[in-house]
Amino acid sequence: MITPGRTLCLLAILPAGVALFLFLDSSAWPVVAALDVLIFLVALMDLFTLPRRHDFRVRRSYAHVATRGVRHPMTLILENRSNRTHGALVKDDHPPGLADEFQSIKVVLAPGARNHIHYAIVPKQRGTFSLDWVWVGLNSRLGLWSKTLKFSLSETISVYPALKQISRYALYSRLNRMSLLGVRKSRRIQSDNEFERLRDYTPDDSFRSIDWRATSRRQKLTVRDFQSNQSQRIVFLVDCGRMMVNESAGQSFLDAAFDAALTLGYVALTQHDEAGLLCFSDRILRWIPPRGGKQQLNRMVQAVHDVHPELVESRFDLAFLHLLTHCRKRTLSILITNVMDDRNATQIKAQLSNLVGRHLPMAVLLRDRDLFDAVETASEQVPHPRESNLYRAGAAADILCWRQQVLLDLRHGGVLTLDTFPEKLTAPLVNEYLRIKSHHLL
Repeated sequence: MITPGRTLCLLAILPAGVALFLFLDSSAWPVVAALDVLIFLVALMDLFTLPRRHDFRVRRSYAHVATRGVRHPMTLILENRSNRTHGALVKDDHPPGLADEFQSIKVVLAPGARNHIHYAIVPKQRGTFSLDWVWVGLNSRLGLWSKTLKFSLSETISVYPALKQISRYALYSRLNRMSLLGVRKSRRIQSDNEFERLRDYTPDDSFRSIDWRATSRRQKLTVRDFQSNQSQRIVFLVDCGRMMVNESAGQSFLDAAFDAALTLGYVALTQHDEAGLLCFSDRILRWIPPRGGKQQLNRMVQAVHDVHPELVESRFDLAFLHLLTHCRKRTLSILITNVMDDRNATQIKAQLSNLVGRHLPMAVLLRDRDLFDAVETASEQVPHPRESNLYRAGAAADILCWRQQVLLDLRHGGVLTLDTFPEKLTAPLVNEYLRIKSHHLL
């Protein structure tokens, strides 16, 4: 695409200004005509100095897997094969969901040189994104014309869920500082645990766990770690329907559900349990059968990286039928969803109640912060709340009371429950899992 430059536009105004003198002296028209012809000829000659497409080559260099919310470096390699120096304006193709640090960047391309243009993107969404084009803007020798070259570079980049929580858990677990993440230690009820390792004593350890023989031998306080010798199963059923479209603290309910599920999956795998995943909306989207081993977490991460919430009614019956068909061994079945109406609540209660006895069902209901904020805002304005806030708080309180009744009905039906805000889901979920393990509920 060729467009006139700013300099040419300013030059085009000059003959128009000179032409105003023709109202005073009409005999000056040859001067105006000569000026027009001169500008035309200069512009025409400069047009032929525009760089040609085959004088340039562009390619990308980057890691094809990125993490949501984490800075991801990118490199554009631009090669100038001509014998001239060019100033270029370069812009990469970034579809919605990828945020870059710049709109375009200026570079100077020396003759026969290869320029490396470094920048970074910060992905805002999970999924697989296509990077199709690179635009390079160039000027003619006198700068009267601009030319934009569009280079086709069809490549993709996969954005995976944020795994910061997993890395933090692994770090604090090694340092025995899980309390900093809100994870509590669960007391072992019985003695079906086997010795795992010796490690240095930390202030959070009980004195009863100190191995005095190893301490005397090493001349350093040493404690024993134990692990459960019973391999158990955990399967996450993640609702990807319309109820998970809402956002809280800058991320969608579904992103928070995946972050917590993957973190607990890592915890379960480190406890030598088996973890699986079922994503569903009005159909089964992903099914990862429960397995153990280090590669299982990678399978789960790859499975959910391009799953997004859909504006459809979720088929809970289809999801639980799939679970019962493909998972016959007793399993901790964790349903992560949100309830806002009687239709979904009735389905959830019916399906989870059917699992009681055969599996250990658990319902994780994500809170909508707008409802809780509406009640708290009105209470803070007492004794003189605004009338509109009062009505809004009354409607929100009615929904919250109905929600509490749903949770109460689930508990009476033998279903474990967890009610929390999406951004605070991980620690309570891990705590509940550790409590289930310590009390041998599976």
